Amino acid sequence: MRLLKVATCNLNQWAMDFDCNLNNIKESITQAKQAGAVIRLGPELEITGYGCEDHFLELDTINHGWECLKEILVGDWTDGILCSVGMPVIKGSERYNCQVLCFNRKIIMIRPKMWLANDGNYRELRWFTAWKHKDKLVDFQLPSEIAESVLQQSVPFGYGYLRFLDTAVAAEVCEELFTPIPPHAELALNGVEVFMNASGSHHQLRKLDVRLRAFIGATHTRGGVYMYSNQQGCDGGRLYYDGCSCVVVNGEVVAQGSQFSLRDIEVVTAQVDLDAVASLRGSISSFQEQASYKNTISSVLVPYKLCQPFNMQMSLSSPLKINYHSPEEEIAFGPGCWLWDYLRRSGASGFLLPLSGGADSSSVAAIVGCMCQLVVKEIENGDEQVKS
Repeated sequence: MRLLKVATCNLNQWAMDFDCNLNNIKESITQAKQAGAVIRLGPELEITGYGCEDHFLELDTINHGWECLKEILVGDWTDGILCSVGMPVIKGSERYNCQVLCFNRKIIMIRPKMWLANDGNYRELRWFTAWKHKDKLVDFQLPSEIAESVLQQSVPFGYGYLRFLDTAVAAEVCEELFTPIPPHAELALNGVEVFMNASGSHHQLRKLDVRLRAFIGATHTRGGVYMYSNQQGCDGGRLYYDGCSCVVVNGEVVAQGSQFSLRDIEVVTAQVDLDAVASLRGSISSFQEQASYKNTISSVLVPYKLCQPFNMQMSLSSPLKINYHSPEEEIAFGPGCWLWDYLRRSGASGFLLPLSGGADSSSVAAIVGCMCQLVVKEIENGDEQVKS
């Protein structure tokens, strides 16, 4: 058995609040390490917050992102744990939405997003460029202050995966999962066993089922461990991000976080056996045949082992029943959590709600009432952050 402990998280990040976001990231890494995890995945653009909008066009936003990453790298946060951290990166004249993969105080690889979300509520093409060079990894020259701090001049940049001595790990960023030909399909044929999906996915009624079906489908016929991390809460705009970070193994959900919560940090862990992935793939003849003439994807060798040998004290995470809220609960909890974040960020002491007796004011009163119940419940459960 090749046992692997992984951690993914819901983080309540605030757009442009670098100190708050950095503290949340550090605390999530600390909790992941305390749980024994060797991979930690955070949400998309977690350093800056996903909803920065045109602030992404400002150089200060990029520079502050590097400053936060530097603080993570020079400390012991990444010792013994692979951390995928989301932030914007400028390469040459282009600005990319990236996952920075860090391990043992080094940047191992920077993975730019290849397919951007640009419909409905999303306008990523306004701020970012899609990475179009799928056939190679290129050298990225690190900013001088980062290079001096971590004693690295350049890192691989582009589409590829990490080859550890005992497994292979890759990133698939948010929208890429939902494209007609998702990256995980060819990555699986190249031997990747662990997929990390960092997302900034907003709440929409019954949308969770669409997501989970995609995670399950990605690993049901190809095998693999699929990790999903999402932002949770209102980060300053009109969207509510509904968390629900999870881990799926060979088409079965083995860990699931909350969809609606007032907590700033929620870490979800799972212990998995990668030999189960290899066994499933070996049992599917068509997978073997397609893998025999796959398109080769670039990779980066990391000369370390992530897995642990079998230990009688360790137990695998078992498949669980997926927790779905009813439509009525979604309608109440989503706006209620959004109102709570909006209230505490605005600095106001409460809401003024003129009651007309009509459907609009009655609905808002009910949602505010739900918000109050959520707050009281969290305080009763001992959440000091909500209480303060």
